[in-house]
Amino acid sequence: MGRKWANIVEKKTAKDANNSKIYAKFGIEIYAAAKSGEPDPHSNQKLKFVIDRAKTYDVPKHIIDRAIEKAKGSADEQFSELRYEGFGPSGSMVIVDTLTNNVNRTAGEVRAAFGKNGGNMGVTGSVAYMFDNTALFSFEGEDADDILEDLIEKEIDVRDVENEEGFTVVYGEAEDFHIIQEALKERGIEKFITAEIQMLPQSELTLTEDDREQFEKMIGVLDDLEDVQAIYHNVSIEE
Repeated sequence: MGRKWANIVEKKTAKDANNSKIYAKFGIEIYAAAKSGEPDPHSNQKLKFVIDRAKTYDVPKHIIDRAIEKAKGSADEQFSELRYEGFGPSGSMVIVDTLTNNVNRTAGEVRAAFGKNGGNMGVTGSVAYMFDNTALFSFEGEDADDILEDLIEKEIDVRDVENEEGFTVVYGEAEDFHIIQEALKERGIEKFITAEIQMLPQSELTLTEDDREQFEKMIGVLDDLEDVQAIYHNVSIEE
């Protein structure tokens, strides 16, 4: 799973490089999660999950608080979570998760981003079956074997625990995200480099230089769309 982890590190670093954009995306996601239930992370598990993710990206507290306060107001704005699947150069596979208050606008923008950059939209299920929905945690200062032994003793099933590029990485089932997170916190781990549910590719594709350039342009256009929250793909970052 090491190359998958490297992909995640690259994407997270790229997002961290543009704080204003990532803060804006989290602001919308926190607002939508708060509107979907109680605007309190103690009683709204979805909201708690988003806030925990936001903290791994160092989203400032005032942005989190402002989004929650906005959700407490009388605004009737509603957001829908939509997933688009498609293909890039040489059959590369892409999943685009969006959060939108205008479905027609978002569908048109995502379709154009694919079509104008060497890709095409697929039907629902055309790509996702080649990815695994995965609870992913990474942190520093722990031994993978010790973590795995601890989780097994607590009767928590995980797919794998590895030491990769200076980090300890735990891969688990998406539905076990909160169970794994609490077990790691009980062990004294509070600072997560990554604590997310990710769509990880079952295999990866290496592109030619020309295809890679076109692919990266397509991903860049998709990532710049206001409604896009996350992008997953199966292209290896190896040169």
